[in-house]
Amino acid sequence: MIQPGTQYALFESAEAMAVEQEAPEFVGGRFSDFVVYVDESGDHSLASIDKEYPVFVLALCIFHKRHYAEKIIPAVEKLNFNYFGHDSVVLHENEIRKQKGDFAFLAHRPTRDAFMTGLTSIMEASNFILMACVVDKAHLNRGAGAATNPYHIALGMGLEALRGFLAEKGQDEVKTHVVVECRGKKEDSELELEFRRICDGDNPGKLILPFDIVFADKKTNLAGLQLADLVARPVGLNYLRPRQQNLAFEVLKKKFFCNGGRTCVGEGYENLGLMVYPPQKAKSPDEPTEAMTPTRNPQSI
Repeated sequence: MIQPGTQYALFESAEAMAVEQEAPEFVGGRFSDFVVYVDESGDHSLASIDKEYPVFVLALCIFHKRHYAEKIIPAVEKLNFNYFGHDSVVLHENEIRKQKGDFAFLAHRPTRDAFMTGLTSIMEASNFILMACVVDKAHLNRGAGAATNPYHIALGMGLEALRGFLAEKGQDEVKTHVVVECRGKKEDSELELEFRRICDGDNPGKLILPFDIVFADKKTNLAGLQLADLVARPVGLNYLRPRQQNLAFEVLKKKFFCNGGRTCVGEGYENLGLMVYPPQKAKSPDEPTEAMTPTRNPQSI
């Protein structure tokens, strides 16, 4: 078990970093040092809005490739081996929460507590940057036509924020892969078209974005997609019910892209790592925008 408050080191040693820089696959710098996994919570339909969850959330989890390959993948596989005896089970938030399918065993409270503690410890120890866009579907201007597609709105905001992060890291001129889960032939075609349009310059800065979209089938069982799936709903719930206890969000708010870098994690992420569309004025303690002023609690990652 990972000790609370600890995190996986990004690199084993300075020597390991030196070896990486000399490796043949890094010669020429064709690809960035980061990979991005994307998942959503809620549906993007405006025809019928769920009153209990009237939002669409798109979450981007940004991993340094070495850290992801050497630390995060083994940690997720170890959890699977411990509880299932194999590593083909996909950690899916909906099934875990509802204790169904492969996760029916979580109906046993002590086992569920132990499993959730292990899963939380992986999330806490993993170094990744989180960017999320919450689209409040009930407040969208329906007269804007195609501009009201919640997925496209969130994607545009997310890619713009991603560009800012990569520029900060000096990685904005090499290709970064953005991995999304397959949803269906029609949906994937529409998403790819929108993705290419944004990257070709239809963005606030009118910049060509060196991103490439990768569609992954659920059966590929990627650790990055599983973590992205786990983070999206807690972000949406925090937006909808900011006063309600949300232990998952308490962990996640230390992952958001924020002002001040590592010394300021847990604060200064509003409108930077956590974005809301459309912007709204809070009318009461239960209004969504209050979620944008969480309790400050900086902690280094």
